Amino acid sequence: MDRLPESPTSRRAFLTTALTAASYRRILGANDRLQIGFIGYGLIGKRHVSDLKAMPDVDCAAVCDVYQPRLEAGLQHCGPQAKGYSDFRKLLENKDIQGVVVGTPDHWHALMTILACAAGKDVYVEKPLTLFVREGRWIVNAARKFNRIVCSGTQRKHSPEVRAGRDILASSRLGKIHTVRIAAVRNVYPGFGVTPPSDPPPGLDYELWLGPAPKKPYTRHRCLYHFRWFWDFAGGQMTNLASHDLNKVHYLLGVNAPVQVYSAGGRYLLEDDCETPDLQDTVFTYPGFTVLYSIREANAQPDITGIRFLGPKGTLILREGAYEVLPEMKGDPVDQIPGWQGHPPGGPVGSHTPPTPWIEAVRERPPGQDPMILNKRDWLDCIRTRRQPFSDAEDGHRVATACHLANLSLRLGRALRWNPVREDIPGDKEASAMLERPYRKPWDSVLASLKVT
Repeated sequence: MDRLPESPTSRRAFLTTALTAASYRRILGANDRLQIGFIGYGLIGKRHVSDLKAMPDVDCAAVCDVYQPRLEAGLQHCGPQAKGYSDFRKLLENKDIQGVVVGTPDHWHALMTILACAAGKDVYVEKPLTLFVREGRWIVNAARKFNRIVCSGTQRKHSPEVRAGRDILASSRLGKIHTVRIAAVRNVYPGFGVTPPSDPPPGLDYELWLGPAPKKPYTRHRCLYHFRWFWDFAGGQMTNLASHDLNKVHYLLGVNAPVQVYSAGGRYLLEDDCETPDLQDTVFTYPGFTVLYSIREANAQPDITGIRFLGPKGTLILREGAYEVLPEMKGDPVDQIPGWQGHPPGGPVGSHTPPTPWIEAVRERPPGQDPMILNKRDWLDCIRTRRQPFSDAEDGHRVATACHLANLSLRLGRALRWNPVREDIPGDKEASAMLERPYRKPWDSVLASLKVT
Protein backbone atom coordinates (compact mmCIF):
# COMPACT_ATOMS: atom_id res chain seq x y z
CA MET A 1 0.00 0.00 0.00
CA ASP A 2 1.37 3.41 -0.92
CA ARG A 3 1.78 5.99 1.79
CA LEU A 4 -0.57 8.93 1.29
CA PRO A 5 1.39 11.99 0.18
CA GLU A 6 1.41 14.89 2.56
CA SER A 7 0.69 18.43 1.41
CA PRO A 8 1.87 21.70 2.98
CA THR A 9 -1.78 22.42 3.78
CA SER A 10 -2.18 19.16 5.69
CA ARG A 11 1.03 19.82 7.65
CA ARG A 12 -0.26 23.25 8.62
CA ALA A 13 -3.57 21.73 9.68
CA PHE A 14 -1.74 19.22 11.87
CA LEU A 15 0.28 21.93 13.56
CA THR A 16 -2.84 24.00 14.05
CA THR A 17 -4.71 21.18 15.75
CA ALA A 18 -1.69 20.52 17.96
CA LEU A 19 -2.52 23.74 19.80
CA THR A 20 -5.86 24.44 21.34
CA ALA A 21 -7.66 27.46 19.95
CA ALA A 22 -8.07 28.95 23.41
CA SER A 23 -4.39 28.82 24.38
CA TYR A 24 -3.22 30.15 21.01
CA ARG A 25 -5.65 33.07 21.18
CA ARG A 26 -4.09 34.07 24.48
CA ILE A 27 -0.74 34.28 22.68
CA LEU A 28 -1.96 36.17 19.61
CA GLY A 29 -3.01 39.77 19.95
CA ALA A 30 -6.25 41.06 18.46
CA ASN A 31 -4.33 42.65 15.59
CA ASP A 32 -2.79 39.28 14.69
CA ARG A 33 -6.10 37.47 14.29
CA LEU A 34 -8.11 37.61 11.10
CA GLN A 35 -11.52 39.22 11.43
CA ILE A 36 -13.99 37.12 9.42
CA GLY A 37 -17.63 37.84 8.59
CA PHE A 38 -20.23 35.31 7.49
CA ILE A 39 -22.94 36.09 4.94
CA GLY A 40 -25.67 33.47 5.17
CA TYR A 41 -26.25 31.21 8.15
CA GLY A 42 -28.05 28.14 6.82
CA LEU A 43 -26.92 24.53 6.92
CA ILE A 44 -23.53 25.17 5.37
CA GLY A 45 -23.19 28.50 7.18
CA LYS A 46 -23.25 26.70 10.52
CA ARG A 47 -20.43 24.44 9.34
CA HIS A 48 -18.37 27.42 8.21
CA VAL A 49 -18.73 29.16 11.57
CA SER A 50 -17.83 25.96 13.46
CA ASP A 51 -14.71 25.38 11.34
CA LEU A 52 -13.39 28.93 11.51
CA LYS A 53 -14.29 29.38 15.16
CA ALA A 54 -11.88 26.51 15.89
CA MET A 55 -9.04 28.23 14.01
CA PRO A 56 -6.72 29.84 16.58
CA ASP A 57 -5.93 32.88 14.44
CA VAL A 58 -9.54 33.81 13.57
CA ASP A 59 -12.22 35.93 15.22
CA CYS A 60 -15.78 35.30 14.04
CA ALA A 61 -16.45 39.02 13.97
CA ALA A 62 -19.76 39.37 12.13
CA VAL A 63 -22.69 37.45 10.70
CA CYS A 64 -25.41 38.49 8.26
CA ASP A 65 -28.70 36.84 7.33
CA VAL A 66 -31.93 38.18 5.89
CA TYR A 67 -33.95 35.82 8.12
CA GLN A 68 -34.00 37.07 11.71
CA PRO A 69 -34.13 33.65 13.45
CA ARG A 70 -31.05 32.53 11.54
CA LEU A 71 -29.25 35.79 12.24
CA GLU A 72 -29.86 35.35 15.96
CA ALA A 73 -28.67 31.74 15.83
CA GLY A 74 -25.54 32.81 13.95
CA LEU A 75 -24.71 35.50 16.49
CA GLN A 76 -25.09 33.03 19.32
CA HIS A 77 -22.79 30.58 17.52
CA CYS A 78 -20.14 33.21 16.72
CA GLY A 79 -20.01 34.56 20.26
CA PRO A 80 -20.63 37.86 22.05
CA GLN A 81 -17.97 39.75 20.10
CA ALA A 82 -19.80 39.27 16.78
CA LYS A 83 -21.82 42.02 15.15
CA GLY A 84 -25.10 41.23 13.41
CA TYR A 85 -26.36 42.54 10.08
CA SER A 86 -29.54 41.97 8.12
CA ASP A 87 -28.08 43.64 5.01
CA PHE A 88 -24.75 42.29 3.71
CA ARG A 89 -23.81 45.70 2.35
CA LYS A 90 -23.58 47.03 5.90
CA LEU A 91 -21.28 44.16 6.85
CA LEU A 92 -19.04 44.99 3.87
CA GLU A 93 -18.79 48.58 5.13
CA ASN A 94 -17.19 47.34 8.35
CA LYS A 95 -13.52 48.30 7.92
CA ASP A 96 -12.39 45.81 10.57
CA ILE A 97 -13.55 42.81 8.53
CA GLN A 98 -10.73 41.33 6.45
CA GLY A 99 -12.48 38.32 4.92
CA VAL A 100 -16.02 37.14 4.32
CA VAL A 101 -17.54 33.72 3.81
CA VAL A 102 -20.42 33.69 1.31
CA GLY A 103 -22.76 30.83 2.22
CA THR A 104 -25.95 32.06 0.57
CA PRO A 105 -28.14 30.47 -2.12
CA ASP A 106 -26.35 30.20 -5.47
CA HIS A 107 -27.99 33.21 -7.14
CA TRP A 108 -26.19 35.55 -4.72
CA HIS A 109 -22.71 33.98 -4.87
CA ALA A 110 -21.25 36.00 -7.72
CA LEU A 111 -22.57 39.48 -6.98
CA MET A 112 -21.78 39.26 -3.27
CA THR A 113 -18.27 38.04 -4.05
CA ILE A 114 -17.69 40.86 -6.53
CA LEU A 115 -19.04 43.48 -4.10
CA ALA A 116 -16.89 42.04 -1.31
CA CYS A 117 -13.80 42.29 -3.53
CA ALA A 118 -14.66 45.90 -4.33
CA ALA A 119 -15.00 46.57 -0.58
CA GLY A 120 -11.46 45.27 0.00
CA LYS A 121 -12.44 41.90 1.50
CA ASP A 122 -10.98 38.51 0.68
CA VAL A 123 -13.66 35.91 0.00
CA TYR A 124 -14.41 32.26 0.60
CA VAL A 125 -17.43 31.52 -1.58
CA GLU A 126 -19.45 28.32 -1.55
CA LYS A 127 -19.83 26.11 -4.59
CA PRO A 128 -21.14 26.40 -7.16
CA LEU A 129 -19.28 29.63 -7.70
CA THR A 130 -21.99 30.94 -10.02
CA LEU A 131 -25.58 30.66 -11.20
CA PHE A 132 -24.69 31.08 -14.88
CA VAL A 133 -21.52 30.88 -16.93
CA ARG A 134 -20.60 34.54 -17.44
CA GLU A 135 -20.61 35.28 -13.70
CA GLY A 136 -17.46 33.21 -13.25
CA ARG A 137 -15.35 35.41 -15.49
CA TRP A 138 -16.74 38.49 -13.72
CA ILE A 139 -15.56 37.08 -10.37
CA VAL A 140 -12.09 36.36 -11.74
CA ASN A 141 -11.94 39.88 -13.17
CA ALA A 142 -13.01 41.38 -9.82
CA ALA A 143 -10.42 39.40 -7.87
CA ARG A 144 -7.69 40.67 -10.19
CA LYS A 145 -8.95 44.25 -10.39
CA PHE A 146 -9.21 44.68 -6.61
CA ASN A 147 -6.24 42.41 -5.76
CA ARG A 148 -8.34 40.06 -3.63
CA ILE A 149 -7.97 36.43 -2.60
CA VAL A 150 -11.05 34.44 -3.68
CA CYS A 151 -11.26 30.80 -2.65
CA SER A 152 -13.91 28.49 -4.11
CA GLY A 153 -15.70 25.92 -1.93
CA THR A 154 -14.70 23.08 -4.25
CA GLN A 155 -12.55 21.67 -1.49
CA ARG A 156 -12.46 17.94 -2.13
CA LYS A 157 -9.28 17.92 -4.16
CA HIS A 158 -7.54 18.60 -0.83
CA SER A 159 -8.47 15.03 0.17
CA PRO A 160 -5.54 12.66 0.73
CA GLU A 161 -7.21 10.00 -1.42
CA VAL A 162 -7.37 12.49 -4.30
CA ARG A 163 -3.69 13.35 -3.92
CA ALA A 164 -2.87 9.64 -3.89
CA GLY A 165 -5.05 9.15 -6.97
CA ARG A 166 -3.16 11.85 -8.83
CA ASP A 167 0.14 10.07 -8.20
CA ILE A 168 -1.35 6.80 -9.45
CA LEU A 169 -2.71 8.37 -12.63
CA ALA A 170 0.52 10.25 -13.27
CA SER A 171 2.48 6.99 -13.03
CA SER A 172 0.69 5.58 -16.12
CA ARG A 173 0.16 2.29 -14.27
CA LEU A 174 -3.44 2.25 -15.53
CA GLY A 175 -2.57 3.31 -19.06
CA LYS A 176 -4.33 6.20 -20.77
CA ILE A 177 -7.59 7.06 -19.02
CA HIS A 178 -10.34 6.98 -21.63
CA THR A 179 -13.52 6.93 -19.53
CA VAL A 180 -14.65 8.38 -16.21
CA ARG A 181 -17.93 7.17 -14.70
CA ILE A 182 -19.73 8.91 -11.85
CA ALA A 183 -23.21 8.64 -10.33
CA ALA A 184 -25.01 10.67 -7.68
CA VAL A 185 -28.08 8.77 -6.49
CA ARG A 186 -30.62 8.93 -3.70
CA ASN A 187 -34.33 8.22 -3.26
CA VAL A 188 -36.60 11.09 -2.19
CA TYR A 189 -39.67 9.72 -3.99
CA PRO A 190 -42.49 10.83 -4.15
CA GLY A 191 -40.99 14.31 -3.84
CA PHE A 192 -41.40 17.35 -1.66
CA GLY A 193 -45.05 18.25 -2.26
CA VAL A 194 -46.47 21.58 -3.32
CA THR A 195 -46.29 24.81 -1.34
CA PRO A 196 -48.74 27.51 -2.50
CA PRO A 197 -47.93 31.23 -2.68
CA SER A 198 -48.14 32.91 0.71
CA ASP A 199 -46.74 35.77 2.71
CA PRO A 200 -43.10 35.35 3.78
CA PRO A 201 -42.63 34.28 7.39
CA PRO A 202 -42.09 37.03 9.98
CA GLY A 203 -38.50 38.17 10.10
CA LEU A 204 -37.65 37.30 6.47
CA ASP A 205 -36.65 40.08 4.07
CA TYR A 206 -37.80 38.23 0.97
CA GLU A 207 -37.04 41.15 -1.35
CA LEU A 208 -33.40 41.16 -0.31
CA TRP A 209 -33.31 37.34 -0.35
CA LEU A 210 -34.35 37.46 -4.02
CA GLY A 211 -31.82 40.16 -4.83
CA PRO A 212 -30.83 39.92 -8.52
CA ALA A 213 -33.16 36.96 -9.19
CA PRO A 214 -36.50 37.46 -10.97
CA LYS A 215 -39.39 38.69 -8.84
CA LYS A 216 -41.66 35.74 -8.03
CA PRO A 217 -44.32 35.23 -5.34
CA TYR A 218 -43.03 33.70 -2.14
CA THR A 219 -43.59 29.99 -1.61
CA ARG A 220 -41.91 27.98 1.13
CA HIS A 221 -40.10 25.77 -1.38
CA ARG A 222 -38.66 28.70 -3.30
CA CYS A 223 -36.76 29.88 -0.25
CA LEU A 224 -34.42 28.58 2.45
CA TYR A 225 -33.28 25.02 1.68
CA HIS A 226 -35.40 23.97 -1.31
CA PHE A 227 -34.19 26.92 -3.40
CA ARG A 228 -31.75 24.41 -4.90
CA TRP A 229 -34.44 22.83 -7.09
CA PHE A 230 -35.49 26.06 -8.87
CA TRP A 231 -33.73 27.45 -11.95
CA ASP A 232 -33.98 31.06 -10.73
CA PHE A 233 -31.73 30.28 -7.79
CA ALA A 234 -29.63 27.18 -8.53
CA GLY A 235 -28.93 24.27 -10.90
CA GLY A 236 -30.15 21.18 -9.05
CA GLN A 237 -27.85 18.29 -8.30
CA MET A 238 -25.71 19.05 -11.34
CA THR A 239 -24.28 22.19 -9.77
CA ASN A 240 -24.71 20.89 -6.22
CA LEU A 241 -22.93 17.51 -6.40
CA ALA A 242 -21.34 17.27 -9.85
CA SER A 243 -19.31 20.41 -9.18
CA HIS A 244 -17.36 18.50 -6.52
CA ASP A 245 -16.84 15.40 -8.65
CA LEU A 246 -15.94 17.21 -11.86
CA ASN A 247 -13.49 19.36 -9.94
CA LYS A 248 -11.67 16.16 -8.97
CA VAL A 249 -11.66 15.06 -12.61
CA HIS A 250 -10.23 18.39 -13.75
CA TYR A 251 -7.50 18.25 -11.14
CA LEU A 252 -6.58 14.58 -11.56
CA LEU A 253 -6.50 14.59 -15.35
CA GLY A 254 -5.09 18.09 -15.83
CA VAL A 255 -8.00 19.60 -17.76
CA ASN A 256 -10.19 22.63 -17.16
CA ALA A 257 -13.06 22.39 -19.63
CA PRO A 258 -14.99 19.97 -21.83
CA VAL A 259 -15.21 20.58 -25.57
CA GLN A 260 -18.74 19.16 -25.91
CA VAL A 261 -21.58 18.41 -23.50
CA TYR A 262 -24.80 16.47 -24.03
CA SER A 263 -27.35 16.00 -21.26
CA ALA A 264 -30.77 14.32 -21.19
CA GLY A 265 -33.40 13.90 -18.51
CA GLY A 266 -36.06 15.91 -16.71
CA ARG A 267 -38.31 15.97 -13.66
CA TYR A 268 -40.09 12.71 -14.39
CA LEU A 269 -40.92 11.09 -11.06
CA LEU A 270 -40.94 13.51 -8.15
CA GLU A 271 -44.36 15.00 -7.52
CA ASP A 272 -43.83 18.55 -6.32
CA ASP A 273 -43.47 22.15 -7.48
CA CYS A 274 -39.71 22.02 -8.01
CA GLU A 275 -38.09 22.41 -11.44
CA THR A 276 -34.62 20.89 -11.75
CA PRO A 277 -34.23 17.29 -13.03
CA ASP A 278 -34.75 14.23 -10.89
CA LEU A 279 -33.10 12.17 -13.63
CA GLN A 280 -30.15 13.46 -15.62
CA ASP A 281 -27.54 11.64 -17.68
CA THR A 282 -24.69 13.68 -19.13
CA VAL A 283 -21.74 12.94 -21.39
CA PHE A 284 -18.89 15.44 -21.06
CA THR A 285 -16.36 15.11 -23.88
CA TYR A 286 -12.84 16.21 -23.00
CA PRO A 287 -9.80 15.93 -25.27
CA GLY A 288 -9.04 12.20 -25.26
CA PHE A 289 -11.67 10.96 -22.82
CA THR A 290 -15.31 11.17 -21.79
CA VAL A 291 -17.05 11.59 -18.45
CA LEU A 292 -20.43 9.92 -17.97
CA TYR A 293 -22.35 11.50 -15.08
CA SER A 294 -25.68 10.12 -13.87
CA ILE A 295 -28.02 11.82 -11.41
CA ARG A 296 -30.97 9.89 -10.03
CA GLU A 297 -33.36 11.06 -7.30
CA ALA A 298 -35.87 8.18 -7.15
CA ASN A 299 -33.67 5.08 -6.82
CA ALA A 300 -30.68 4.85 -4.50
CA GLN A 301 -29.20 1.56 -5.74
CA PRO A 302 -25.50 2.35 -6.30
CA ASP A 303 -24.87 0.94 -9.77
CA ILE A 304 -21.67 3.00 -9.95
CA THR A 305 -19.68 3.47 -6.75
CA GLY A 306 -17.29 6.36 -6.37
CA ILE A 307 -15.54 8.03 -9.30
CA ARG A 308 -14.15 5.40 -11.65
CA PHE A 309 -11.19 6.23 -13.88
CA LEU A 310 -10.91 3.50 -16.53
CA GLY A 311 -7.72 2.70 -18.40
CA PRO A 312 -6.62 -0.34 -20.42
CA LYS A 313 -4.42 -1.60 -17.56
CA GLY A 314 -6.70 -0.97 -14.59
CA THR A 315 -9.26 1.17 -12.80
CA LEU A 316 -8.91 3.77 -10.07
CA ILE A 317 -11.95 4.14 -7.80
CA LEU A 318 -12.15 7.24 -5.62
CA ARG A 319 -14.62 7.31 -2.74
CA GLU A 320 -14.99 9.72 0.13
CA GLY A 321 -12.06 8.93 2.40
CA ALA A 322 -10.83 5.95 0.38
CA TYR A 323 -9.45 4.77 -2.93
CA GLU A 324 -8.91 1.45 -4.65
CA VAL A 325 -6.89 0.37 -7.66
CA LEU A 326 -8.23 -2.64 -9.53
CA PRO A 327 -6.23 -4.58 -12.13
CA GLU A 328 -7.75 -5.05 -15.56
CA MET A 329 -9.02 -8.44 -16.80
CA LYS A 330 -8.06 -9.70 -20.23
CA GLY A 331 -10.89 -10.84 -22.43
CA ASP A 332 -14.59 -10.59 -21.63
CA PRO A 333 -15.94 -10.72 -18.07
CA VAL A 334 -18.95 -12.74 -19.28
CA ASP A 335 -16.61 -15.76 -19.11
CA GLN A 336 -16.77 -15.51 -15.31
CA ILE A 337 -20.50 -16.26 -15.08
CA PRO A 338 -20.91 -19.67 -13.36
CA GLY A 339 -21.86 -22.36 -15.86
CA TRP A 340 -21.09 -20.18 -18.87
CA GLN A 341 -18.54 -21.87 -21.09
CA GLY A 342 -17.35 -18.99 -23.17
CA HIS A 343 -19.12 -16.94 -25.82
CA PRO A 344 -21.76 -18.04 -28.31
CA PRO A 345 -20.44 -19.73 -31.46
CA GLY A 346 -17.90 -17.59 -33.27
CA GLY A 347 -16.59 -15.80 -30.17
CA PRO A 348 -13.44 -16.44 -28.15
CA VAL A 349 -13.59 -19.03 -25.42
CA GLY A 350 -11.86 -18.75 -22.06
CA SER A 351 -9.83 -15.73 -23.11
CA HIS A 352 -9.92 -13.87 -19.81
CA THR A 353 -7.31 -13.74 -17.09
CA PRO A 354 -8.99 -14.08 -13.67
CA PRO A 355 -8.83 -10.86 -11.66
CA THR A 356 -6.59 -10.59 -8.64
CA PRO A 357 -7.43 -8.63 -5.49
CA TRP A 358 -7.01 -4.88 -5.71
CA ILE A 359 -3.48 -3.66 -5.99
CA GLU A 360 -3.88 -1.32 -3.06
CA ALA A 361 -6.54 0.45 -1.06
CA VAL A 362 -6.99 3.09 1.59
CA ARG A 363 -10.05 2.47 3.68
CA GLU A 364 -10.35 5.63 5.72
CA ARG A 365 -9.11 9.19 5.72
CA PRO A 366 -6.33 9.89 8.24
CA PRO A 367 -7.11 12.21 11.18
CA GLY A 368 -6.77 15.92 10.49
CA GLN A 369 -7.47 15.54 6.78
CA ASP A 370 -10.98 16.99 6.46
CA PRO A 371 -10.89 18.67 3.03
CA MET A 372 -13.29 21.47 3.96
CA ILE A 373 -11.14 22.47 6.91
CA LEU A 374 -7.99 22.22 4.78
CA ASN A 375 -9.56 24.46 2.15
CA LYS A 376 -10.46 27.12 4.70
CA ARG A 377 -7.02 26.89 6.28
CA ASP A 378 -5.47 27.41 2.85
CA TRP A 379 -7.68 30.49 2.32
CA LEU A 380 -6.64 31.98 5.65
CA ASP A 381 -2.97 31.38 4.89
CA CYS A 382 -3.42 33.01 1.49
CA ILE A 383 -4.97 36.09 3.08
CA ARG A 384 -1.69 36.51 4.95
CA THR A 385 0.74 35.59 2.17
CA ARG A 386 -1.30 36.89 -0.82
CA ARG A 387 -0.56 33.80 -2.87
CA GLN A 388 -3.43 32.19 -4.81
CA PRO A 389 -5.37 29.42 -3.03
CA PHE A 390 -5.37 25.83 -4.21
CA SER A 391 -9.09 26.19 -5.09
CA ASP A 392 -9.09 29.66 -6.57
CA ALA A 393 -11.72 31.63 -8.47
CA GLU A 394 -10.56 30.39 -11.86
CA ASP A 395 -10.81 26.79 -10.64
CA GLY A 396 -14.35 27.33 -9.34
CA HIS A 397 -15.39 29.12 -12.51
CA ARG A 398 -14.17 26.36 -14.82
CA VAL A 399 -15.92 23.52 -13.02
CA ALA A 400 -19.14 25.53 -12.60
CA THR A 401 -19.07 26.22 -16.34
CA ALA A 402 -19.07 22.49 -17.14
CA CYS A 403 -22.08 22.00 -14.87
CA HIS A 404 -23.97 24.95 -16.38
CA LEU A 405 -23.34 23.64 -19.89
CA ALA A 406 -24.89 20.31 -18.90
CA ASN A 407 -28.02 22.05 -17.67
CA LEU A 408 -28.19 24.23 -20.78
CA SER A 409 -27.90 21.13 -22.98
CA LEU A 410 -30.71 19.43 -21.08
CA ARG A 411 -33.01 22.45 -21.30
CA LEU A 412 -32.30 23.00 -25.01
CA GLY A 413 -32.44 19.30 -25.90
CA ARG A 414 -29.19 19.18 -27.89
CA ALA A 415 -25.44 18.76 -27.58
CA LEU A 416 -23.39 21.92 -27.09
CA ARG A 417 -19.87 22.45 -28.38
CA TRP A 418 -17.70 24.60 -26.10
CA ASN A 419 -14.70 26.74 -26.93
CA PRO A 420 -12.80 26.94 -23.61
CA VAL A 421 -10.49 29.70 -24.83
CA ARG A 422 -13.16 32.08 -26.08
CA GLU A 423 -15.65 30.74 -23.51
CA ASP A 424 -18.50 30.59 -25.97
CA ILE A 425 -20.72 28.11 -27.81
CA PRO A 426 -19.77 28.44 -31.49
CA GLY A 427 -22.54 28.39 -34.06
CA ASP A 428 -25.40 28.42 -31.53
CA LYS A 429 -26.74 31.92 -30.88
CA GLU A 430 -29.65 30.67 -28.75
CA ALA A 431 -27.40 28.74 -26.39
CA SER A 432 -24.80 31.52 -26.30
CA ALA A 433 -27.47 33.98 -25.21
CA MET A 434 -28.20 31.73 -22.21
CA LEU A 435 -24.65 32.01 -20.89
CA GLU A 436 -25.78 35.18 -19.14
CA ARG A 437 -28.98 36.10 -17.30
CA PRO A 438 -30.07 39.67 -16.60
CA TYR A 439 -29.98 40.89 -13.01
CA ARG A 440 -33.12 42.44 -11.62
CA LYS A 441 -33.08 46.17 -10.88
CA PRO A 442 -31.32 47.83 -9.11
CA TRP A 443 -28.70 45.07 -9.01
CA ASP A 444 -28.01 45.31 -12.74
CA SER A 445 -26.82 48.89 -12.21
CA VAL A 446 -24.78 47.87 -9.17
CA LEU A 447 -22.97 45.27 -11.26
CA ALA A 448 -22.41 47.69 -14.15
CA SER A 449 -20.87 50.27 -11.81
CA LEU A 450 -18.10 47.83 -10.80
CA LYS A 451 -16.84 47.48 -14.40
CA VAL A 452 -15.87 43.80 -14.20
CA THR A 453 -18.11 42.41 -16.97
